[in-house]
Amino acid sequence: MFLDSPTSTYGLILLGTALYLVNWFKENVPALGPTAPFLSYWGAIRFMTNCQEMLAEGHAKFDGGPFRIATRRYWHYIVSDPQLLDELRRAPDDELSLIEATTEALELEYTMSTAVAHDFYHIPIIRTTLTRNLGTLSGEIYDEICNAFTHYSTCIEWTAVPALDTMMQVVARTSARIFVGLPLCRNQEFLDISINYTTDVFKTGLTLNMVPAPLKPIVNRLINKIDKTVDRTLVLLNSTIEERRSMMEQYGDDWQDKPNDLLQWLMEAAEGIEREPRALAARVLIVCFAAIHTSSMSFTHALYHLAARPEYMKPLREEVEAIVAEDGWSKDSLQKMRKVDSFLKECQRLDNARTVFLERKALKDFTFSDGTFIPKGSHVSTSKMATHDQTKYYDDPYIFDPWRFSNMPDETGEGTKHQMVNTSMEYLPFGAGKHACPGRFFAANELKSMMAHLVMTYDIRMEKPGEIPPGFCFSSNILPNRTAKVLFRKRKD
Repeated sequence: MFLDSPTSTYGLILLGTALYLVNWFKENVPALGPTAPFLSYWGAIRFMTNCQEMLAEGHAKFDGGPFRIATRRYWHYIVSDPQLLDELRRAPDDELSLIEATTEALELEYTMSTAVAHDFYHIPIIRTTLTRNLGTLSGEIYDEICNAFTHYSTCIEWTAVPALDTMMQVVARTSARIFVGLPLCRNQEFLDISINYTTDVFKTGLTLNMVPAPLKPIVNRLINKIDKTVDRTLVLLNSTIEERRSMMEQYGDDWQDKPNDLLQWLMEAAEGIEREPRALAARVLIVCFAAIHTSSMSFTHALYHLAARPEYMKPLREEVEAIVAEDGWSKDSLQKMRKVDSFLKECQRLDNARTVFLERKALKDFTFSDGTFIPKGSHVSTSKMATHDQTKYYDDPYIFDPWRFSNMPDETGEGTKHQMVNTSMEYLPFGAGKHACPGRFFAANELKSMMAHLVMTYDIRMEKPGEIPPGFCFSSNILPNRTAKVLFRKRKD
């Protein structure tokens, strides 16, 4: 065999060494931590366990310039300059890819199947159909929020409520009302599945991330519970799908009491194998994956801020009551709640679930206009510290200012310029450009409805007055404290 030849072996070693040296000479971005093979894993461990500290150190050490951090599988480049952020946002997908970065991070070909990893037909449905229907669906959203809060937090007198778990149930029920409708949105088995699905995807993806490529299929078969989760979901959804399919075959595009929810929109848009009931069940779970945990964590951060500073309750309550008294409950009413929107947006700015934004994978060598070189296979992003924490964008950026955005001048006269759904290069929780979160309008509607209902219905405070419980950091994620409780009681005044 050719490869058995010692000369061939030495040739391959020399070729690998040459390629390494070529890339080494092209490299022009300083590293935070050791760069030598194997020693760089120390930086990877630090990134996993203390990402925020590393990012702060990198920004300080390199004076806001680009730098790179080792991860177990690739180098992660951080850029901060506004011009580079704009280039990052506008880069073609075949050069810097969000989808490939996500696919690699979550091992989507294993955790969500190959078909799902390369077919995102649900995204235009969320971006267009769901957003267009928010006016029609706002009553259902609010109705489910009221029912969910009553179900999970019936508190006549002060009662300690597990914050994150409770808000996750409320968000799961409210989202499911729009995704699959009544009565399934109140089925506890379905809610548990939709909540735990995200955890299973992350756990499986994280484990497979640490496994050599040839072993991934074997390890996946041993640890992956997602196929069983889809099967359980199909059992719950199958009769609904078959009933709707029968109505579609009989009456076409329209019939009396036709559901107006995500499942129906998916059934109408799906083609080929995606029309199969099991594929539809899997697709519903994927949308739950995107919707439930992000909104739950965002609202829990806001809940902690409000409970620690109950003096903000009064201005929020006064705004909501005045608008509802005049305009009733609707999408337009929510849009007028500038203080509610500002409070939630400031919480996302200060306590976002992510420490990096606009993450992309380089599918080919990429060079920014200032010469910053990103080699193929690496990841590149910006950071929260380079955007949300900068004095050039925000006054006193480390101070929580609930009315920061509602007090900003709005030349449009409509009070919408600085609302949380409007992305910019200074505010990136929902991304930016063509890859901005397609469900952000639904998420904002849901979060504002929850906050408005909360301030009108309850008094809240922390168990330890004024103290916001510390969050949990893992890699580039910042999770709200999972065990902390907030005291609830029915409103007294």
